[in-house]
Amino acid sequence: MSSTPQPAASNFIRSIIDADLASGKHSSIVTRFPPEPNGYLHIGHAKSICLNFGLALDYQGKCNLRFDDTNPEKENEEYALSIQDDVRWLGFQWDGNVRWASDYFDALYEFAVELIKKGLAYVDTLSPEQMRDYRGTLTQAGTNSPCRNNNSVEQNLEAFERMKNGEFVDGSMVLRAKIDMASPNMNMRDPVLYRIKRAHHIRTGDKWCIYPMYDYTHCISDALEGITHSLCTLEFEDHRPLYDWVLDNVTVPCHPRQYEFSRLELHYTITSKRKLLQLVTEGRVSGWDDPRMPTIIGMRRRGYTPEGIREFARLIGISKSNNTVDMAVLESAIRDDLESRAARVMAVVKPLKVVITNFVDGQTDSREAGFHPQHPEFGARIVPFGREIWIEADDFSEVPPPGWQRLTVGGEVRLRYSYVMRCDEAVRDAAGNVVELRCSIDPDTLGKNPTGRKVKGVIHWLSCAHALAAEFRLYDRLFTVPEPDADKDVDFCIYLNPASLTTAQGWIESCVKDAAPETRYQFERLGYFCADRRDHRPGKPVFNRTVTLKDSWAK
Repeated sequence: MSSTPQPAASNFIRSIIDADLASGKHSSIVTRFPPEPNGYLHIGHAKSICLNFGLALDYQGKCNLRFDDTNPEKENEEYALSIQDDVRWLGFQWDGNVRWASDYFDALYEFAVELIKKGLAYVDTLSPEQMRDYRGTLTQAGTNSPCRNNNSVEQNLEAFERMKNGEFVDGSMVLRAKIDMASPNMNMRDPVLYRIKRAHHIRTGDKWCIYPMYDYTHCISDALEGITHSLCTLEFEDHRPLYDWVLDNVTVPCHPRQYEFSRLELHYTITSKRKLLQLVTEGRVSGWDDPRMPTIIGMRRRGYTPEGIREFARLIGISKSNNTVDMAVLESAIRDDLESRAARVMAVVKPLKVVITNFVDGQTDSREAGFHPQHPEFGARIVPFGREIWIEADDFSEVPPPGWQRLTVGGEVRLRYSYVMRCDEAVRDAAGNVVELRCSIDPDTLGKNPTGRKVKGVIHWLSCAHALAAEFRLYDRLFTVPEPDADKDVDFCIYLNPASLTTAQGWIESCVKDAAPETRYQFERLGYFCADRRDHRPGKPVFNRTVTLKDSWAK
């Protein structure tokens, strides 16, 4: 059922790799995906996963999965396991074992000692506030710390070792690179390499009370793993000089090159892990896997396919220019993928009962219908008929608008896979609401040779006696505006869409009663739905609307 993969589009990173391989600079490529295990991955990470792992596949190279676990207070095993699941679900596999920055903590410490011995790093006792003041501004050069040149190499080595041994309190001192406090690049103004932080680490426990900073750790980890092309988003472009400075000044086996591409910004959602965590902790959503969330686990639960997400990544491409994409592009990619892979059945979300007044038991026939018009291999099922059926309440109107082609009193429609039906009467309750329809069928409009009489409207329906009760969760966009966090002075939560989730109790064909969680269907005329991976179970079906049959948001 999988769709045929499309060729990857050319981009500037592929051009660089092609040139490197052609020149002999590299005989093969090694990329890496380096997430921090401090949250669940989102659609922006999916773009990076598809890039790094996709390049490795296309060039017969390797891609490492390496966790940046240098900030132990915010990291845990739950996030690390979820990230591995996400990568595998998207269809990729990393080379060898999972790698961790903490695998290199001993080596990173020794490289820091090497920098101190070369006079390129020093222990600084300035407070965080003083360090900010000494750093200067974008238009004003920074000022050297008193510790920069006053302490000898031996004094710095001793102080750094004492930091490692836990002799100083948190925040009392740091190890800084000695670069240039007058550099126009703020990242080069003697950046911090190590800080004291007594925090239990998910892998090293309490062995360390000093932890390396990301910019220092990342480049050395790349070098130790033999990464050829270190790919990251554009916000790290100004960090590249520091990346190169560290590798130029320590004894590593190779010097990888960093290349930056634009990050993905998706309309009607957010991709800030901090803000996504806020939505979870404040109960604005049901969890990281809420189907309205842009997390990979949330999109999976909603019913998005890995093939559809990979196709979306291919469509949006890789460049250095702005990569803000409308949600409709992602939804279209998912819709196109599901069109060919999802079996089609009927469901009624807003049920209205219909009584067939001329039903004759034993004479009024049912009919077989295929699960997909283009895929006979999907099989078929019997669509049973009965004296009482459910139709969609929205398919009936007493005062129809111009162009109405569905049911009204005195009007006719064809029941999908079945008879032409005429509405003869609308039954009301005491409050005047229509609660039931009395209809009749034309018995000559079913079978191998039905009468040639045609009607314009076709509606879906279910036999009441055979339908299975189900819960439907109708998801829509999480926010009402394209860029909910564009104004940093406004709480982005005010733009949450109150209609992003509507729950309905309806009915579905009984042929889905044994559907496993994550089974996807097209509910005819309603959209694509997925059996919820958490709450769906035999006898209690729960289906999430993945995407409508066409883009209706603009309306």
